[in-house]
Amino acid sequence: MDESINNIKAAAIHFLQLTAVGNVNEAYYLYVDPEFRHHNMHFKGDAESLKAAMIESAVYLPAKQLEIRFAIAEGNMVAVYSKVVVSPGEPGIALVHFFRFRDAKIVELWDLAQAPEDEIINKNGLF
Repeated sequence: MDESINNIKAAAIHFLQLTAVGNVNEAYYLYVDPEFRHHNMHFKGDAESLKAAMIESAVYLPAKQLEIRFAIAEGNMVAVYSKVVVSPGEPGIALVHFFRFRDAKIVELWDLAQAPEDEIINKNGLF
């Protein structure tokens, strides 16, 4: 596999790990491009709005745990499927993040989340 593909895949994973444990400033310093754009209907779409929400999440959800399930990289794009447990004992939420990189920095980020229903019909579940 191309070394640059491995590098952006590792960068995407490390970015998510850092932000999950509250090291948001470090994650942004290492990986976020000045032209960063975010695509999520709950945020304005700029780097600072998302950063503030990530910092707030770390403060109000200190027990949050992120488990990377797998990551796929192709060209300048990385997709990461993960599980986040907000509080111990909860079933967890499925997260998908799509990253677009330029010069080893994240220039675009898309994210989708799915929480399990009370009654899960699919015997395979989310994970």
